[in-house]
Amino acid sequence: MGNVGRPLSFGFPLPRDEVENLEPYRAPLEGRRNLLRLDFNENTLGPSPRVLDALRKISANEIAIYPEYDGLRELVIENLFSCGLQTSLLPEQVGLFNGVDAAIHSIFHSYGDRGDQLLTTIPTFGYYTPCAQMQGMEIVAIPYQEKDFCFPLKQIRDALMKKPRLLFICNPNNPTGTRLPPEEIIELASSFSETLFVVDELYEAFTGDSVLPLVDFNTTPNLLALRSLSKTAGLAGLRIGFAVGAAEVVDRVSRVTGPYDVNGFAVAAACAALLDQPYTDAYVAEVLKAKEWIKAELAANGIRYHMDGGNYFLLWPDRNATEIESLLRAKGILVRDMSHKPLIEGAIRVSIGTTMQMKEFWKIFLDLS
Repeated sequence: MGNVGRPLSFGFPLPRDEVENLEPYRAPLEGRRNLLRLDFNENTLGPSPRVLDALRKISANEIAIYPEYDGLRELVIENLFSCGLQTSLLPEQVGLFNGVDAAIHSIFHSYGDRGDQLLTTIPTFGYYTPCAQMQGMEIVAIPYQEKDFCFPLKQIRDALMKKPRLLFICNPNNPTGTRLPPEEIIELASSFSETLFVVDELYEAFTGDSVLPLVDFNTTPNLLALRSLSKTAGLAGLRIGFAVGAAEVVDRVSRVTGPYDVNGFAVAAACAALLDQPYTDAYVAEVLKAKEWIKAELAANGIRYHMDGGNYFLLWPDRNATEIESLLRAKGILVRDMSHKPLIEGAIRVSIGTTMQMKEFWKIFLDLS
């Protein structure tokens, strides 16, 4: 019965038990704009000049009317094809969302019910957990393995035998960078058709580990891939994300969103960004170059670190991680304290920007160590 008939002990109507007891996903929202942002894995330079030009050209009439989405799904498909996608897609196989966070929430709202099971890994992106909790789901989180944080494939396969409602795989995983070959994900999805496999591919551009060039959604309709323009194209502030999968699944996930959740500015920016793939490719190439530079510095100085997929790495400072995070912020550099995450206690996560930005971080970090 939940809280039906419960007295208003706090002076207001209480929500569902799942919401009342929910520990929400929290992230710092203020005071980041004038600092070196190495904390949330965003593009550290900003979007393509074509994006800025498209935003400047938005007319008063375009602001006054509800947003229109004609052509955006087709551009997503064209962009995926230009990046190596081989499987043909239809516009109805691409869902548009107010950021991938909204897509994740919609997936749980569509498919998660009280008593259902979410299967995932740990540590991973923290937003999966509250989304499952607000639906009253049971959470089964399998730890990454050994010092290199290997993917727990056997344990996941064993857990799939219990037919969880949802499986979330962040690939490459945030924060460990762990990579699982897309062929293995597709094989798992084909073998366990009663589970919806959600593959969070926000960092795919830095490794190329995507299911999309390989999957046939006609034979594997229980697989859904999430994509974003935040980490590479620099649109984090505009909130635009995509879910790509079988049309029937995309339709069900999209049913629980509002009709105009993606705003017109995000649409204009996304179209411009998708048409300027060379800019994104150049940014990714610079990040990968910077990644090799900072990796060499870490190794040369004997500092414990872990670096795999994605545009980030884990670093274990000699000093307390929370203290280091605070000291770096005082110097104008943001990193993420991972002290509260299982298996990676004592670490900070550092996003990788340009080589110049990593040199700035490295100099100050060494001074503080």
